[in-house]
Amino acid sequence: MTRINTCEGRHVKVSELSVPVPWGEIRGKVWGPDHGHPVLCLHGWADNCGSFNTLIPLLPKECRFVAVDLPGHGRSSHRPPGILSMFSSYLMDVRRVIDALQWSRFSIIGHSMGECSDMKFSALYPDMVDALVLLDSYGFLPTETKEIPRLMRQGLDELLQFEKKKEEKKERVYTYEKAVERLLAGNQSLSEQSAKILLERGLVEVEGGFVFSRDFRINLKNVARITMEQCWEFLPRIQASVLVILAENGFEKIFAEPEQKQFTSAIVQAYRDRNHTVVTVPGDHHVHLNKPEVIAPFVSDFLQTRVVSALVQTSKTTFVLKIELIYFYLTVYAHFGLKSQSDRCFSINQLPYIMNYYKNVNRY
Repeated sequence: MTRINTCEGRHVKVSELSVPVPWGEIRGKVWGPDHGHPVLCLHGWADNCGSFNTLIPLLPKECRFVAVDLPGHGRSSHRPPGILSMFSSYLMDVRRVIDALQWSRFSIIGHSMGECSDMKFSALYPDMVDALVLLDSYGFLPTETKEIPRLMRQGLDELLQFEKKKEEKKERVYTYEKAVERLLAGNQSLSEQSAKILLERGLVEVEGGFVFSRDFRINLKNVARITMEQCWEFLPRIQASVLVILAENGFEKIFAEPEQKQFTSAIVQAYRDRNHTVVTVPGDHHVHLNKPEVIAPFVSDFLQTRVVSALVQTSKTTFVLKIELIYFYLTVYAHFGLKSQSDRCFSINQLPYIMNYYKNVNRY
């Protein structure tokens, strides 16, 4: 059973989400009206759903934003022991969340690693995703085919080494100040304030201080790779409108592996060739969290134009059709003198006359 616990913030209502999964739960946060257009927000590697705390309040109020802690991050359960943490596994996590929320069509905002999940999900379920916003990544991280065996072996060996060390080592306990320093040392694109936001869900208080809540298996080499040829198979299957926001000093300069950089320009050009929008903004990999006001206008305009306005127009059209239908019945009742309930049960012989009358008054 999915649980949503609501609390009133100073400026906006924020709810805590819990989705049961076979190994525990996927946690998250919810902003916006119950019946707003659904938008799923997926954070980047080693972050959590707090990554969207500063951005979402600046986005259209007609949307209902659900940001999740992907498994092994934030307050979500870790995967069972002995299991590799793979980017492809997040696809099933997204599917579980969407199924629990009973969404049939929605938009996605993804940052970094989250974009790799949302692009593939949008290709696999093109009928479910109407709009995609990619924050400082390219949607796909292709690897040169000849490098895949080496990287897969490295990931497998790292997991064995991790499991052996875990049996020998005790979990390190930090003071809050030292935890902030540790996070900043490993994430130079974070401001101090942003680091503290992520640590709201990224720390667990224990005796003597705090431990990091994330599953450190996420640091191991990802063995689930995708080639450029596979990217070209996925990309055309995406039916959603796409907005790509790249940071000048972002993902490519900090994280992309050398063999992957040769593919990024080709992917960006592919988006442009399909009439998607690509913009570059000043800032670093966490610009959406550090300085949300830089990207909020792009995201808001995109959602407003591609999703919200379309929904409003659909609602108006539906409303007009209902009014026309009511007008039609009232006109028919008045013209044919149908006053009682029994009179309104038209015979099949009356239908041609009724429809002809409606045409004559230009309402058909």
